[in-house]
Amino acid sequence: MSGHASDDGVLPVTPSKRKGSSGEGRRSDPAIRIGPRARIVIAMAALLGLVAFFWPFVVAPGTFGSNYAPPLIFGVLLAVVLCVVISEIAEGGIDSKALAMLGVLSAVNAAIRPLGAGTAGIESVFFLLVLAGRVYGPGFGFSLGCTSLFASALITGGVGPWMPYQMFGCAFVGMLAGFLPKATGRREVLLLAVYGSLSGYLFGFLLNLSFWPFSLDPNSSIAYLPGLPFTEQFQRYLAFDLATSLGWDTGRAVTNLVALTLAGPAVLTVFRRAARRARFQAPVRFTRRDG
Repeated sequence: MSGHASDDGVLPVTPSKRKGSSGEGRRSDPAIRIGPRARIVIAMAALLGLVAFFWPFVVAPGTFGSNYAPPLIFGVLLAVVLCVVISEIAEGGIDSKALAMLGVLSAVNAAIRPLGAGTAGIESVFFLLVLAGRVYGPGFGFSLGCTSLFASALITGGVGPWMPYQMFGCAFVGMLAGFLPKATGRREVLLLAVYGSLSGYLFGFLLNLSFWPFSLDPNSSIAYLPGLPFTEQFQRYLAFDLATSLGWDTGRAVTNLVALTLAGPAVLTVFRRAARRARFQAPVRFTRRDG
């Protein structure tokens, strides 16, 4: 085996491929490992994220002196939480190959997003998120959701108080794709297509919560009214979401379904081939060279 020996004659040797690693549908070694502490941080971040998204049911507008203060405060908190989570994930282990793959896919996702967003709800960003999270693991999917949305916002000028909510939502779409159950062949493609479709609806449902209290006249029957019981408030929001966002979310869901069904198998093959060649997190053994 070729390689460069160190001064004391020790030759680094990377492990060979394991048998069966090329099987269709098999899980590759995660590109970014999530340690126990990072899992705790992610669980806490998920809880805080739910509170931030559902802030209209937790904090009434005007509580902090301004009607627009609550979403801004929770948006800043989400940005801080995302930074903490990414730092914890990176501390668990991200090598140069995984970092390079993250950079490439973030750039690709940021470049293709403006091509679809804004037309009948067509959204292209979830396609790579779901497939990358599936192949490279939940830690990679979480990181890709954050970095690709951040890069896209810088390219399109979409930086604003809504950006942390979008980053958080996409991060969890990518991460949960890495936790989907094992499947092979057409079952795997169907599983990813259904998940991508459902995530399109859920993403829109959560994002609408961040601006719902400011989007309608208070006299509307589907407007936010501070002080209402949770059940009545939630019924108003469901009506608001169905009336204003169902068509847009359906466009996103259909885009995910079609893209994952038609192009998913080919992209999965490419991603898995890259993962086998890169052998993320592969330990290096050292053998002493004779003579």
